Amino acid sequence: MNRQLLWVIGLLLGAVAIAAIMIGLRPEPEEQELVATVPLVEVQPYQVQSGALEILGTGTVGPREEVSLGAEIAGRLVWVNPAFREGGTVGQGQVLFRIDASDYRNRVRSAQADVAAQDVAVLQAQEEVAIAQAELERFANRESARSALGRALDSSDYAARILPPDGLDVATAPPGTTVEPNILATREPQLRSARAAQERAQAQLADAQLALSRTAVRAPFSGLVRSESASVGTLVQPGQALGSVVATSAYEVRVSLSEQEAALIPGLFRVGGANIPASVEMEYGGRMWRWSAVVDRADAILDPETRTIDVFLRVPNPLRGGVAVDDAAAGAAPPLLLGSFVSASITSGAAQPYATIPLEALREGDTVWLLAQGKLRIVPVNVIQRTDRLAFVSGEGLGEGGHVITSGLRTPVERMDLRSEAANGGNAGE
Repeated sequence: MNRQLLWVIGLLLGAVAIAAIMIGLRPEPEEQELVATVPLVEVQPYQVQSGALEILGTGTVGPREEVSLGAEIAGRLVWVNPAFREGGTVGQGQVLFRIDASDYRNRVRSAQADVAAQDVAVLQAQEEVAIAQAELERFANRESARSALGRALDSSDYAARILPPDGLDVATAPPGTTVEPNILATREPQLRSARAAQERAQAQLADAQLALSRTAVRAPFSGLVRSESASVGTLVQPGQALGSVVATSAYEVRVSLSEQEAALIPGLFRVGGANIPASVEMEYGGRMWRWSAVVDRADAILDPETRTIDVFLRVPNPLRGGVAVDDAAAGAAPPLLLGSFVSASITSGAAQPYATIPLEALREGDTVWLLAQGKLRIVPVNVIQRTDRLAFVSGEGLGEGGHVITSGLRTPVERMDLRSEAANGGNAGE
């Protein structure tokens, strides 16, 4: 046996000896009682409250009144109001643009001349009627005198019968009859024709004056210019749109509600407007701003796709600025921006107990998990309303308040033991 092999065998024996010494000197492990693991859950406190529930929804701000402005006559634009630009504001009755009025002034003068000529024609026709009436009266008096003379002749006076007065025709008409003159002889049709021509000339003058007044286009109400395409020198035609103006006295927000949510609002479909208080909130500059509103009307047609009811909110004076929700000294208040996405709140008017819980705490089958006395309770609830973050629920099992579980459980079982981290380090619900 060589020397190298002896070294290897010695090292192995030394390692085995050292391992045996270490195993013999190790401490005995302490025996501990086996403790069952209790699931840890996350909870949120809730309180059951009574009163009018705020029906929440979302919508987009739109115009309540909007008009498309255009030319009613043809012509060339000679002036455009500097305020008539996209984003500008105009006042009611303010002239927005003018069309060249030269041709229309000439038409007015021509129509005025026609009216004056027809006035003279009517006067002439009236005088001709008066002359014709006088002539017919003289003729009637002469015929009456001749008829009286014919009745006075003696039938035995042969000389008078042989030589009657000139033009005497005793057999022309029986006594007591009246001969009607020809209608044209009275000159009445000519007078009516002259008056008709006079009315036609006056109507043409009114049309010319109306066309002249339409050379200046005015704003029908105070509003915000949404779009415009008018510039000096543009040739316009009747019906050509040159811009649109949105009324700023009030805006409108369409909010879609479910049938259950709409049923909580009394008088929603009242004819003439329900005037139910509401409010809208818009985020601007990292802050939330609120405007007062009112329920204006509700659509009585159910949306066939979403099965919702559209409720229209009226927001008066939207450009005056809103009120900061979280900070009264938040700086200059912005106007309610047209087209912005807003959150809406409508006072339901129906008082009932309810609790507000996070949406993730609402479980399948409209149930919630409560942590009470360290135990799990599965409670069925009635969902009054739900939003993107919250759910409003009611139910006898909610009590007056407590803790609702927001985290998940692999196998939830009624009365199973649970624990949660509370603010004081203890177990919530204990």
